[in-house]
Amino acid sequence: MIFVTLEHILTHISFSIISIVITIHLMTLLIPKIPGLCDSSEKGIISTFFSITGLLITRWIYSGHFPLSNLYESLIFLSWSFSIIHMIPYLRNYKNDLSAITVPSVIFTQGFVTSCLSTEMRQSAILVPALKSQWLMMHVSMMLLSYATLLCGSLLSVALLVITFRKNMDIFYKRKNLLIKSFFFAETEYLNKKRSVFKNTSFLSFRNYYKYQLTQRLDYWTYRIISLGFIFLTMGILSGAVWANEAWGSYWNWDPKETWAFITWTIFAIYSHIRININFQGTNPALVASIGFLIIWICYFGINLLGIGLHSYGSFTLQSN
Repeated sequence: MIFVTLEHILTHISFSIISIVITIHLMTLLIPKIPGLCDSSEKGIISTFFSITGLLITRWIYSGHFPLSNLYESLIFLSWSFSIIHMIPYLRNYKNDLSAITVPSVIFTQGFVTSCLSTEMRQSAILVPALKSQWLMMHVSMMLLSYATLLCGSLLSVALLVITFRKNMDIFYKRKNLLIKSFFFAETEYLNKKRSVFKNTSFLSFRNYYKYQLTQRLDYWTYRIISLGFIFLTMGILSGAVWANEAWGSYWNWDPKETWAFITWTIFAIYSHIRININFQGTNPALVASIGFLIIWICYFGINLLGIGLHSYGSFTLQSN
């Protein structure tokens, strides 16, 4: 009973802290020059990480197994993974371009766990025979870490596509307006207008350079995060194959969950091939990664809603790897 109460307290503490952090982020957007706000949000994420860690340890102690046996536990672990990803640039003293992705991801998962899941779905149940294996921790933790990292990388690629699209649209409309004005206005007025445009060239070039730097940083972090997630996904699939051979006598059965995991792996293998071998940067690999965002959610959440196949114990009420 003590552990259940402690878990309940830690769940609400972590959700409360992350709610404060998202409020601070909104305040920094409206009033960016308030000193100490950014540092407070980083400390808030660290506090959330320790709260979720305590929650997972508490549940591990009183359940007797690693807490990855149902949807509730897998979402808590996913939220914990997002908080780790958020802290990596902070601990290495890098500019944290990931906070716009990781902070909403943590509050989304924590909010869903706290508000949308019933009490029955949060209860720790006895493991079914297929899950009573040492491979549970290895396979499921690697899969969830891969989901978290690949989701962050995919969202960064979506942001890169949006910024690039807006930049291209701005250039298109500026050229269009300049062409219309040169056609309708007298030559003198057009030349005066052209001189004023040249006066603003320094400002425009500075703004374009800032967007260029931003897209380069987004491409940098997208590639590195997706590469890390791809390694986790590969390890998760391989360990799952070994576990499947022990439990079912076959390394691969083309179960719906396994099939969509393979599709996810293929999508990000294509991304890595385009990014490394063909040496494309920017929108081409980002488009592939953004498709991967939808594929991950189908693999992680969509298949579990159906509750079919060999992973039927991974339905909405049970294991969600």
